[in-house]
Order: sequence, then C-alpha cells, then structure tokens
Amino acid sequence: MADELVHREVPSPNWNERGGERVSIVVLHYTDLLTADAAIERMCDPEAEVSAHYLISEEGEVVRLVAEDKRAWHAGVSYWRGHANVNSQSIGIELQNPGHSNGYRSFPEAQIEALVPLLHRIVKTHDIPRANVVGHSDIAPARKLDPGELFPWERLAEYHLALPRPEKLELGDPFDNDGAFYLALERFGYDISDGHKAVEAFQRRWRPRKIDGEVDGEIRAILFQLLLDRDRGRTR
Repeated sequence: MADELVHREVPSPNWNERGGERVSIVVLHYTDLLTADAAIERMCDPEAEVSAHYLISEEGEVVRLVAEDKRAWHAGVSYWRGHANVNSQSIGIELQNPGHSNGYRSFPEAQIEALVPLLHRIVKTHDIPRANVVGHSDIAPARKLDPGELFPWERLAEYHLALPRPEKLELGDPFDNDGAFYLALERFGYDISDGHKAVEAFQRRWRPRKIDGEVDGEIRAILFQLLLDRDRGRTR
C-alpha cells in the first residue's frame, strides 16, 4: 500500500490475522535498543515473536513492518478499558530510543514531527478516540515503562491526538480512600492487579515530575478530572 508518510517497508513475518476485531487503540512504545536497525532486525526475527506496525527512527524515518489490517505482536500481556486482547484491537508504533536500560533520553524533534502526521492519519482512518492513544506502560503497568516520562504527550495533545494533562482540577481531592481511587483508576482503563505499578504508570503519563507509586491528593485530583472530562464527552 502506497503511503507518503512511510519512507520504506521492511515486512516482518511476526503477525497474524486480527480475527474480526476493530482497531480502536494506538500503543506507543520505545525500542529499548541502541539503533533503529537493531530494533528492525529483532522485530523481523521469527524467533523473537515480536513486531509492531511502524518504527520511527530518531532521524524521523518511518518504516512499516506490518500492515494495519494485520495483528502485530507488540503489546504482549496487556489490558486497557476492559479489553485484555490489546494486540487484536491496536496499532503499535515503536520509537527508536535506548530506553531506561540503555541511557533513556528525550525524543528528537524530527522523530515527533514524523509521528504526528502518521498518528493523525491512523486515528482518523480508524476513528480512534484520544483516550485510546496510550503508552505501553499504560496497558502493561506491571511490566513496561515505555515510552516513559520524557515522552512529549502534550505535543500530541496540541494536535488533538492524545488527552492533555488536566490543568484545572475542579474538585481537588475527591476520593475518600485509596480503594476508591483504585476503582476509579480501573474505570479509567488501567489494570490495577499490581496497584503500586498501576499508580507509577499513571504518574509516568499524567504527572511525570514525581513517580513514586504512592497515591496522593494531586494524582487523585488529576484522575477525577480525567474521568469528569470523559463523562462530559471531552475524550474524543
């Protein structure tokens, strides 16, 4: 399929059919490897059994590995908004970055400039709501950190491609106890089976300046505002 946003194609053997599931989620990852070529090699290795639909290098090169109508193997064991079979419903985009294990660093401007139009085309084509543009850590909080606290979610929010961090917290700290917070966190979309890790993932996305896995008044207020905005229809 011709696509002016894709610079080259390197077909990966690591995919299967979606099984009739509609695409409704985009998952952003980092490669956790030192080079884009190393990431491509791994995602094209049949023994690795991992892949994504796209990889974007730090220089902004977009490489398609798996067609969007096929099921890539990028999410692993995951959960989002009641759905445990995330691979079947999602498109995965890998961003070249050494990751937390290899010297995690900010994402270059060229990389984000390549991501924005690609993501815009994907969410428009599949009618994906902003609330379903997520990081790997959002859908697998017990296992994953990517794309991490340095990822510029606000840049995507500026283009209406992801939810913005709430600026106005209308009701302060609304939850009576931590149990109520965890139930609300699950309602928003997160797997709360490991509560500490779920809170870390929430903080990494919504309050990256402090990630400690502890429930505090600020993150309770942020979560409540996110739910309030969703109930008002502000997550499309």
